[in-house]
Amino acid sequence: MESTMARHTCLKLEIPEPVFIKGTWFPFHFNLSITDGLNSWFCNVFYLTATEEEVRDRAAQWDQPVSTYIQLAEKHLGFQIPGSVYKFTDAGEGNKRLSWTFEKEGTKLEWRWKCKPSPDTKKTTTLILDFLMDSNIRLSEEVVRKTQSFERLKGEAEKCLAQSEKFNCQKMEFEAAVYAKFLGVLNSKKRKLRELRDQLSKKEISGESAQEEDDSDKTESFDTGSDDEKSVEKPREKLAGTSKDPPPRRGNVRKKITHK
Repeated sequence: MESTMARHTCLKLEIPEPVFIKGTWFPFHFNLSITDGLNSWFCNVFYLTATEEEVRDRAAQWDQPVSTYIQLAEKHLGFQIPGSVYKFTDAGEGNKRLSWTFEKEGTKLEWRWKCKPSPDTKKTTTLILDFLMDSNIRLSEEVVRKTQSFERLKGEAEKCLAQSEKFNCQKMEFEAAVYAKFLGVLNSKKRKLRELRDQLSKKEISGESAQEEDDSDKTESFDTGSDDEKSVEKPREKLAGTSKDPPPRRGNVRKKITHK
């Protein structure tokens, strides 16, 4: 169960004499094995294991939870951090001291772990090299898969691009055809509107001329009628003038009758 929870790293530490550091990281402890190609070391006398008690004590010294302490150690031993000073120096009796620096709240601190010689240098070196080979194979396979996936995506992208260009050309052709039809319809409508406007103008002009002729006809008939009336009225006035003779006096006649 614990092995399934483990994480593995391997760092080639670039110092005056390069070394490979393989780390196996668990939730509450970790293992370190180190080789320079000729000799190999482990992080402590328990071979491969920095015990939980020792890790807990180190974390308490730095006032950190165990999980934070392990994460920080994995960060600095999984990758060589720029700005951090790494050392792998002699500690006497074949032992080595692995150290690295880091900053905390503006203060530069240093971690040190004492590593003892491995009882089987060849085996330890072989385990580290096997891990590196297996990692290289996995990475190579991953690169191949990623490359194939990239090529497939590239092919799909090229197809999509070609299809997009085709659709764009079809869209432009469709828009040009629609615009041409619309322009033809628009010109036809404009031509009809001009014809209707001309017809309307002609009707208005003909209507005005017809109205002027009617007005002139009415004026002439009115003047002619007045002349006739004048000619008719004049004889009537003459006739009336002739009948203006004084009527016979009936009173005188009556008087004559009474005298008799």
